[in-house]
Amino acid sequence: MLWACIALPRLALDAVLRRTADPSQPLALVGGPAQLRSLHAVNAAAAAAGLKPGMRLTAAHALCSTVALVEHDASADERWQRFLAAWAYRHSSLVSTQWPGAIVLEARASFRLFGPWPRFEARLREELAGLGFSHRIALAPTPRAALAFAWLRDGFAVTSLPAMHEALAQVPVRRAALPGTAGTRLHAMGVRTLGALRALPRDGLRRRFGVELLEHLDRLHGDADDPLACYAPPDHFDARIELGFEVESHQALLFPLRRMIADLATYLSARDGGVQRFTLRLEHERSHALPSHAADMERVAAPAHTDVAVGLLAAEREATLLFELTRNRLEQVALPAPVVAMRLLARELPPFVPAARDLFDTRPAQAVPWPQLRERLRARLGDEAVHRIAPSGDPRPERAWRRVAAAGDDAACLQPAPPRPARPAWLLPRPLPLRGRVRIVSGPERLESGWWDGDDARRDYYVLETAQGQRAWAFAAPGELGNWMLHGWFA
Repeated sequence: MLWACIALPRLALDAVLRRTADPSQPLALVGGPAQLRSLHAVNAAAAAAGLKPGMRLTAAHALCSTVALVEHDASADERWQRFLAAWAYRHSSLVSTQWPGAIVLEARASFRLFGPWPRFEARLREELAGLGFSHRIALAPTPRAALAFAWLRDGFAVTSLPAMHEALAQVPVRRAALPGTAGTRLHAMGVRTLGALRALPRDGLRRRFGVELLEHLDRLHGDADDPLACYAPPDHFDARIELGFEVESHQALLFPLRRMIADLATYLSARDGGVQRFTLRLEHERSHALPSHAADMERVAAPAHTDVAVGLLAAEREATLLFELTRNRLEQVALPAPVVAMRLLARELPPFVPAARDLFDTRPAQAVPWPQLRERLRARLGDEAVHRIAPSGDPRPERAWRRVAAAGDDAACLQPAPPRPARPAWLLPRPLPLRGRVRIVSGPERLESGWWDGDDARRDYYVLETAQGQRAWAFAAPGELGNWMLHGWFA
């Protein structure tokens, strides 16, 4: 087996920057107790202004008064690590988040699908860059060795055990991710590299550092199996973004919405599924008050949240389509109060069945498949504005068809119509008198129906040809030729 490790050196900071409209502005994560607030991480613009991790908050304000400060949430790091594990699950069935700030995945089995390691590595880097996460990647026969190499040398790859042992022998003990404080203690004792460490007697190491260090070394070098806690994708998607300020317009919500929809599409692709119904929850401040329309402008409390439900007729997972549908739904909602956070909930995740496409597709490049066009029309015009047409058993032309909801049963729409003679493609809303000379092409076809609903109809229908060569569908009273009533035109 070959294990790829993706180290995430700026996981917390990247998670904030990817939802920031202008990441080029100075920004820093803040942590620590209230009396000793300090910087946890800074972006490139803040670093250029002299800010550093560990700096006191007062000193940071003195150096750069325009820096944006965001509270560091340690629990968010775990959530984003799980999110990236879900992304990695689309490339390998064995993914682990066992070590903080890193993801390991078995890569050899994926070479047949994604190509050799250089091509596979380039694909991983491209997708991680698109997701907005900085990274370091290494490849090794054991997951712990890949972890150590990723933090030491980005892009390092070794595929054989002898070459891996030779490379590990040069790794400093303080950079080998040894358990506890073993690396620092060994360095203080004069043991600088893993090669020197392995040359020491095992009994002495066991007495000084415990059996945990020896187990780590055996698993690191492939001398013992390394059972990993493998990641399993959850059965639902739940993502939340705190905006950090009050938003009162739909336009300002589109940037974080686009990022959340992209994350949803990534999650769906990883689990090879689609989404048919999800909810966008807009959270408001409970204490916020809005003026009512009453004459005295009475202050009323705003609701805790506003839900925007998005439903599709079939499972989809294309980010562009899902974003457009959600945006159209969002623009139709009146915001009762400023929005301070957004949450995307998707619990109905049916299997995704891609639309059938011909090998030599002749559609124009800008053509939109019918399922996507249907969803866009429903989102823009309303659910009731789009419907299907199904045949009816009534022989009267004006009642020979019926409307079926777009989400109705496909079998009802595909049911064949009763056998009848040819019908015109253009049926007039109501019959009109037909003047001029005509020639009978075929007919009569007698229709007699409606006696049970009070709209009795007795007609003899003919296919007529006018002097201009048009084919008309007209009827007359039973047994008569003349006084034609035009009911439709043939193409």
